[in-house]
Order: sequence, then C-alpha cells, then structure tokens
Amino acid sequence: MKPDTKRAEIRAHVDEFVAAREADWVRLEGFLATPSAQMSAEEWSELARLYRALSADVMRARAQGFELRLVATLDGLAARAHAALHDSHPASLGALLRMIFIDFPRSLRAHSAYLALSALLFFGPLLLAFFGALLSADFAELFAPPQLLRAMAEGYSEGFDGRSAEQASAMTGFYVFNNVGIALRSFATGALFGLGSLFFLVYNGLIIGTVIGYVVQMGHGGNILTFICGHAALELGAIVISGGAGLLLGDALLRPGQRSRTANIKRVAPDLIRIIVGAAAMLFAAAAVEAWWSPSAAAPPIKWAAAGGMALLVVAWLSLAGRRA
Repeated sequence: MKPDTKRAEIRAHVDEFVAAREADWVRLEGFLATPSAQMSAEEWSELARLYRALSADVMRARAQGFELRLVATLDGLAARAHAALHDSHPASLGALLRMIFIDFPRSLRAHSAYLALSALLFFGPLLLAFFGALLSADFAELFAPPQLLRAMAEGYSEGFDGRSAEQASAMTGFYVFNNVGIALRSFATGALFGLGSLFFLVYNGLIIGTVIGYVVQMGHGGNILTFICGHAALELGAIVISGGAGLLLGDALLRPGQRSRTANIKRVAPDLIRIIVGAAAMLFAAAAVEAWWSPSAAAPPIKWAAAGGMALLVVAWLSLAGRRA
C-alpha cells in the first residue's frame, strides 16, 4: 500500500472517530466550565460517565496511531475531568448542601409512590396501636412489655424544665444513635426484596403508637405530646423516607425488567444515595431538637407553635425545593 493511500485511510479513520465522539467531548467541556457548587448530582454522574468514555477514546487514539495533536488534546481534557472528579467534588461543601436541599427533594418526589406506601405502612399501624392502647391497657401489652409501658408513663408523669448543656450533649449522641439505627434497619433490610423494610415500618409504627397511646391513657398525654411535637416532623418523616428507600431498593431487586438485578440497582443507586443522605440530615437535626428544645421549659403553646412552623418548613422543603421555574 502506498504511503499516501495509508495516510488517507488513517485520516478517514480519524475523521470518522472525531465525528462520532466529538459531541461527548464538547458536552464534557461544558461540565468542566461550570462551577462545581452549581452542579447537581445528576450532572456529576454524567460527568463521570463522559470521563470514562473519554478514557476509552484516549486508549483507542493511542493504539491506532492517531495524530499526536489529537491524542494530546484528549489527554488534557481527561486530566481536567479527572481533577474535577477526584479533587473538587468530594471536598465540596456546596455540593453536599445542594444534595441535601435540592437533589434530595427531587429524588424523593421522583419516587413518591414508594414514599406514600411507606407512610401508609408506618402511620396506619401507628394510629391503630395508638387508639387501641388508648382504649385498653391489655391491648397495649400485646405490642410492648408492661415494664416498658410503665417506665414510659412514669417518665412523662411530670413536665420538663430543661437539661444542662452536658446532659443535652449526651442525649444528642444517644438520639442520633437510636434514630439512625431505626432508619438504617428500615432501609437496609429492603435488600430482602422489600420485606425487611415492610416489617420494620409496621413494627416501629406499632411500638410508637402503643407507647404514646398508653401514656395518654395514663393521664400524661399533654406532657408526651408536647415533648414529641417539636421533632416529630423531622424524625418520623425520616423514618418513613428511609422505609420508602428500602421499598425502592426491594422493588429494584424484585422487578429488574429487561436489566440484570445488578444493573437495575445501579440505575436507582444515585437516587437511593441522595435519599439516604437527606434522611440522615433530617435525623441529625431531629436529634438536636429532641435533646435541646423538646425538654426545655418553654410553655406548651410556644412549643406547639414552633412545631407547626417546623412541620410547614419540612413540607415546603420536600415538596418545593429544587423545582425548576
């Protein structure tokens, strides 16, 4: 083959290669020109995909002996993408805040059916157990040990006059550990095709409803309800959200469709990560409120007003944040 003919064939291969891949390179350039704090989780995921494809392009260009200028250009683009992914994104506080306040509500709304089912599985048993325990102590003892019920009634027999800073700090750690454990079980057991999440949602609803109903029946309803009202929207909401994420995980395993189960899990993984990070943020906030504000000596009307404001903020955040004009 004549040298001119060979060069023409290589040139044709290069032109074909560039024509097929140039759109992705331009798209990647656009992502790299965007400030990292302004990028959504979906955009970071797309940037990572484009970077992986570009790495394959660089290997192909080198293996087939394409012109050095093209290889150098692709190498430089790959180096910038690598730096953006491995240096800026993980350390970006702005990206984390965006995930919690923008991407988390979006992902939650995208899977609202699982959230609705989780709420039904949690609040249905909670209300049933509450009214059952309110009417009969024998009913309450079907779901909770008598010793626990009596201890809870005694604990709420008097009002609260606040905690010292040392006590509140210690209780914050306890509440974080306890609440995160409940939410983690509700989510992680979704790997059992959703059955674990279903069980823990119903179980936790029954226990919480039973305890509240029993304490109210014992005549201390004002104390327990005034105590829990401040952090209920955050804490109970996070439990329901974690359970919904577990149901989503279980459904992805149970109904993979045309994909493999592994591929289907990868498909929903970005949303699952955002939902769990958001639920964890809610639980940390709930623990702080429960440790510092809920047992304070503030008058009940003030606590109920604050609880109403908190509930409205949570609803507005989850339903409106991240919506595009």
